[in-house]
Amino acid sequence: MTSPQSATSTFTQAQLGTITLIGWSGEHPADGHDVAFLLVYSLGDGSEGRADGETAMRTALERCGLTVGSGPVYAAENPGLPVKLLVQAGQAVLTLPHFTAQYPAPPEWLAAADHRGEVHTMFATRPWPQGAPGRPVSEELLRSFAAAPEIITTSAHCVVPVRSLG
Repeated sequence: MTSPQSATSTFTQAQLGTITLIGWSGEHPADGHDVAFLLVYSLGDGSEGRADGETAMRTALERCGLTVGSGPVYAAENPGLPVKLLVQAGQAVLTLPHFTAQYPAPPEWLAAADHRGEVHTMFATRPWPQGAPGRPVSEELLRSFAAAPEIITTSAHCVVPVRSLG
């Protein structure tokens, strides 16, 4: 496996660990229609531990043109941004140059994504092992992670247009 190189840092895919997606939808106060959200995170099971995994995730995001700790980037306004979201047959597939991850979306999330034509995506640099696939995640547990100030400020935020094959 080759390691991506940059002037400031290097990382390997193995350092990222397992990349996972979890979504939810919520009503937008301005218009009453739901907004689809997607949280992208590592389980922290990378080859060199959680701290190196956090650094690897930050590097991967910055190489894609996403800034950690700033306001959202609107992918529709940045056509060169290599962040793509395909929603088809009840699945959301998020693709970046350094990873691809899939989310089996519930109907309410799909309806919100379809209605808005975009998904608000938060890429957490901090690992979240409690959000492992197959393990139930309560609304409270999700909120305790995704809404924590130390997670929000160490994440990259991107509004990604929804694409489909149809």
